[in-house]
Order: sequence, then C-alpha cells, then structure tokens
Amino acid sequence: MAENLVDTSRIKEWRSIVTFVVFILTNINVLFPFHIPVYVPRLLSETVSRSLRALRIISPKSNRSQHGSKHDRNGKFGSFARFDFPMNFVTAPLIADLFLLAISAIGREEVHAGTIGADNISPLDIMLFFLTLAYIAISIDASGLIRYLAFKVLQWGGEVGHRLFFYLYAFFFGLGSFIGNDPIILSGTAFLAYMTRVSSNIVHPRAWIYTQFAVANIASAILVSSNPTNLVLAGAFEIKFIHYTANMIVPVIVTAIVLFPFLLYIVFADESLIPFSIKMHELPEEMKRKKPVNPNIPHARGNAEEEETGLANDEKGKLLSLEEVMNPFLDKGGAAFGAVIMAATLITLLALNAASASSGEHQVFWVTLPAAFIMFCWDVAFGWYHRHETREIACKGRKEVENARAERAIREEEEANRLALQQDGCDALAAHEYALTQMHSPEAQQQGQNGAVGSNNNIANANDQIPQIFDGTSTFPPNVGCLPPSAPALLVSKNGEDTSSGEMDEEKPGTDEAKREVDHRKRILHEIELRHARGRPTLVSLVADAYTWSQETFPTVTAVLAHLPFALVPFAFAMFVLVQALVTKGWVQVFAFGWDHWVEKTGTVGSIGGMGFLSVILCNFAGTNIGTTILLSRVIQAWQLIHIVNGTPISDRTFWATVYSMALGVNYGAFSTAFSASLAGLLWRDILARKHIHVRGLDFARVNLPIIAIAMTVGCAVLAGEVYIIRDTSPYNS
Repeated sequence: MAENLVDTSRIKEWRSIVTFVVFILTNINVLFPFHIPVYVPRLLSETVSRSLRALRIISPKSNRSQHGSKHDRNGKFGSFARFDFPMNFVTAPLIADLFLLAISAIGREEVHAGTIGADNISPLDIMLFFLTLAYIAISIDASGLIRYLAFKVLQWGGEVGHRLFFYLYAFFFGLGSFIGNDPIILSGTAFLAYMTRVSSNIVHPRAWIYTQFAVANIASAILVSSNPTNLVLAGAFEIKFIHYTANMIVPVIVTAIVLFPFLLYIVFADESLIPFSIKMHELPEEMKRKKPVNPNIPHARGNAEEEETGLANDEKGKLLSLEEVMNPFLDKGGAAFGAVIMAATLITLLALNAASASSGEHQVFWVTLPAAFIMFCWDVAFGWYHRHETREIACKGRKEVENARAERAIREEEEANRLALQQDGCDALAAHEYALTQMHSPEAQQQGQNGAVGSNNNIANANDQIPQIFDGTSTFPPNVGCLPPSAPALLVSKNGEDTSSGEMDEEKPGTDEAKREVDHRKRILHEIELRHARGRPTLVSLVADAYTWSQETFPTVTAVLAHLPFALVPFAFAMFVLVQALVTKGWVQVFAFGWDHWVEKTGTVGSIGGMGFLSVILCNFAGTNIGTTILLSRVIQAWQLIHIVNGTPISDRTFWATVYSMALGVNYGAFSTAFSASLAGLLWRDILARKHIHVRGLDFARVNLPIIAIAMTVGCAVLAGEVYIIRDTSPYNS
C-alpha cells in the first residue's frame, strides 16, 4: 500500500498531464488576473433584465443610463451585450476544480481531502479557526486601538526622523506578532499614508510603507495563530503551538534586529525618504478640540472625507489628513475588552494545545469560535446601546455630503453650459469674420462699386449670420477667452440697443442678491430630490437600505464583517483540492523525489537554503503563500513516506530544518516580487491606492528584492545554527 503512495508512473496518464497543466495555468492566472469578455444576445439579456425588474429584484431602467458603452460605431445598440467575467484568485481555482471534475481527473476522494481534510491537514478546521480569530483581531482594529497607539508612537518619536522610524518599526513588529499581519495592514498602512502626506519633507512614503509591510509579515511568523500558512504547517506536521513558537522566535527576532539598520542605512539611506528631522504640518486648535469621530460610521466626517479625496495633496487635503493622524478615534471600552478576549484566547490555545497528547485531540476552533461569538455580542450590544448617537452622526454627515454633491453637480452643469456658450460664441464670431472677409474680397469690392448702399447691405448680411445667442436672450459669459476685444460691440440686447463694453448698463449691486441665493438653494434642493427619487422598492434597494441601517446602528460589527477575508475561504478550499489532485496523480511524489536528491547532495544546510529559496519563489508563482504552504507540506509528507518505504529514516535535524525554513519562507515570501505572493499584499496595494499612493508591480519587486534577500539570509543562517545546537542526527520519529 505504501509503495503505491510513492508510485510516480501515474504522471504518464493523460488526465495526470492535464491536471498538472491546469495547476500551472491556475497559478499563472492568480499571478496575472484578467477579465474574459462574454457576449450574450441582447434579446436574451434584455429579457432577463425585464424579468428581474418585473420580479422587483432590480430597479427599473433609468432614463439616464442607456448602455452608452454598448453602442456600436453608428450609435446603435449591438446585437450582443458584453459582460466581463473576472478570472482572479477566487474564480480561477474554482473553475479549475470544476473542469477537472468534468473530465474525471478528480473525484470524491480529492474533494473530500481538500475540504474535510487528509494527512493531518484539515482545511475546514483551519478556515474556521482563522476567520473566528480574525474577527477578534479586526474588531480590536475597528475600535481604533492600532491608530491610537500609532499616534502615541508618533508623539514619542517626535520630530527626529530616525528615532520615529525605529519606534514605528518596533511598534508594528510587536503588535504584528500578537494579532497578526492583517490588522496591521488594515490600519497601519492608512496611518502611514496620512503621516507621510502631512509631512512637508518626506518626499516619498516608500521607506515607511515597505518597511511596515515587511515587518508585519516577519512578525506573523512567530505565532501559529498569526497567519493561516502557519496553521497549515502546524497541522500537517502535528506541531504543538508552543513548540512552533519556541523554534521560530529566535530566527524571527534576530531577523528583525539585523534588518533594521540595513533598511535605515542601506536600503532607504536617503534624506528625502527618512529625514533626520521630520517637519509636520500643525493641526489648528479648533481641530484639536474637536471630538474624534468614529470612522466606522458612514459619513461620520461629513464632507471632509470627500474634500480630502478630491484635494489629494493640496494644503486643505493635507490638513484633513492631519486630523486623522493627530486626532484619532478610540473606543476605550471596545479596545480593552477586545485585548482581554484576544489575550485569553491565545493563552487558552497555547495551554490546551500543549496539554493535549496529540495536536489533533482538540480542534483549535473550539476555543476561537466561542471567543469570537463573545466579541460579536459585545459589538452588537455596544452598537445598539449607542444607536441614537451613531444614527444622528450618520444623518448629519449624510446631509452635508448630499449638499456638497448637489452643489458640485450644479457647478459642473454651469461650467458645461458656459463652455457650450463659449463654443457657440466662437462659432458665431468665425461666421461673422468669414462674412466680413468675403465682403472685403476683390470680387466683393468690384460688385460694391455700384454704391455705398450695396456695402451697407453686405454688412447687414454679415451681421445676420450671427446666431441668436447674441440677441440677448442668453447670458454670454463675460470672460470668454476666444472673443476679440471688439466682440462686445456685437452684443445686442433684447430691445435692439447696443450693449458694448462702454455702454452696457451695470447691474445695481445687491438688487438680485437674495433672489439668486433663493434660486441657488432651490436648485440644490431639486438636485437632492432627484438623487433621492426612487420608484417602488426592489430586492436590491432593500438590501442596500438594510446595509446602510446596519452601518448606522452597528458600525463596528458591519466594519469588521466587511473586512473579514471571506475570499480566502473559496480560494483555500480550491487550492487544497488542486494540490490533492497532484498527490493522487503522482506529481507531488515526483517533486518529493527531486527534493530527496537535493537533500542527499547538500545535507542539512542545503535543505535550509533550498527550502527557504523554493518557498519564497513559489509564493509568487504557486497561488500565494497559502497555496505554496499547501503544496510544500504535501511534498515534505511524500518525502517522509519515501524514506519510510526505503527504510532510510530522515535525521531529526534535517527534517525540522526543512520544515522551519519553509515556515520562514512562506511568511517572508509575502514581501518578495509580486503583490499576489500573499492576500495581505493585495490588501496593502488596494489600501494605498485609495490613499492616492499607487505602487507599481515593478517597483514592488525592485524595492523588496534587497529586503527579502537580507531577511531570508539572516533567518536561514540563525535557523541553521539553532538546529545544529538543539537537534541531533538521530532518526526523525513522527
């Protein structure tokens, strides 16, 4: 039976080859997502749309939206409607699994092993554990604790750039080792984006944001609970949580200590990146005295958030950003309660896991699920108790936003009208000048020798070519750029009187001031009414209303649920199934034989360097660091089985050197060459883009390459010394 499990002859079968090709293509798709255009007959799409509208699932078609993007070159509707189907880290693995099921390349065995579990890897337990613990961590983040502590660190660091850089580095490392990398990415990234924007002499935020991303992922390697990759690894090799931390803490801490001077004095040794003295914009006293607003409440800051987005790096926008940094919101009760729940959960996990005879005796989510439920109940009760206050804040902010949007829409409409008038005026003047040119041409002069009357008739005919826009019925903009100095002489009032610049009647000041103000307010109210105009309720509108109500009534719960990495669940399950397909088709065994040959040639040091390098590289090309952990765990398990069949045991030192170097690689590999090396990388990029900091893929790889090289070199060197000190060459016994 064991011999069949290490048989590699199955890779010659066509289904096995297709499985491997599908696995490669899926990982390429995760690395480079795209959209597939799907063309549906317009008759069918319209029929479905009308059916959904008739069933009151979607709203009736708006007159303003006429599918302009669906027009052909003649401005008519095409015969087919185009829809873009996303191919990304969620859809690609699912489609790959469905395809393999359709061709019978995988079956019940692979699906069961990829969801329920096999060989000590239980995807269902891992996902439940991670999501429930993530709820507690993100709830702590939603309370404002991370931003508040970062603000305190900013105060302690003061204006000394290098000292502040060190304080933030230590802060993110310490907090990341406790609650994981995702909350640090969520709040820490936004904080640094604001901080670097409001500093007058930090030219580029590169040093701060890349350091934060690297140190958050380094810190996540210490505890099993900090990263789902650690959960997969600990489950696959039945590692107790306390043993995992005991083996990882020294390489990780030494990495963090050695990496800091490299970052400060080599990688980011530029005064424009980390100044010796940081000059921050001053927050006005009235803003300091303002009560901090809960960012989880919709429109809590009123129109300030939209102004900040629109102004970007203008002075007013920087001032609004500074308010976010220097006057942070903190829910003291929620933060304290969440910290206690998190500490109690982690301590209980470590104690129960250490006391169990086997790591699988008690499922870890038995601890985290009740703890997350208690945290959820606290958030719901707290939100309901303060519902009147939060609803009032949301209502007031919504009115400010609606007024601002209505005024902006009116301004844009007036600007469009002004430009249209300007264009019409330019066209009219061009026609008039053309007529005058024709009048003074030699031919016209010859025809005009009959008398002055003919010339006067020509002038009258030329003036007749001016459009009606100059008859005084429309208001011509006073500062039209294309009008020549003589143009005002062409303007004629409704009564036919000359209204040239020298003779135009000036409007009496203040006579129509009140009337214009009233008209302006009426236009704003009308615009708001148009935006609020709704037909009969539909399923979509009811869901939108329910979500808005939950945001205003339970802001913390809604914010936490919105930030939970639910997309990780289908991705992880699909990747587990794909890797299990490689196991049953013999490919994992092939990889295991190749790894065995490498270890025989290079020994323990080679296993550390090889697995560290391999795990970092595969994070970028094998479905993020989660997919890499799943694949490499299966490879190491197959490597164990090969030695069991051959009767040549692996030494304890070499085995654990391989496992823990993989742990270093899959955690550190998140900051390597591609955003998709981890889901945290995709989240980090999106948060920065929302804060007007756009990081290109090439820049991400270029900046991170020296960082990952230093981090992995130091981590693997310390791990090699550690295993030679505490491990021996006795056979590994699982």
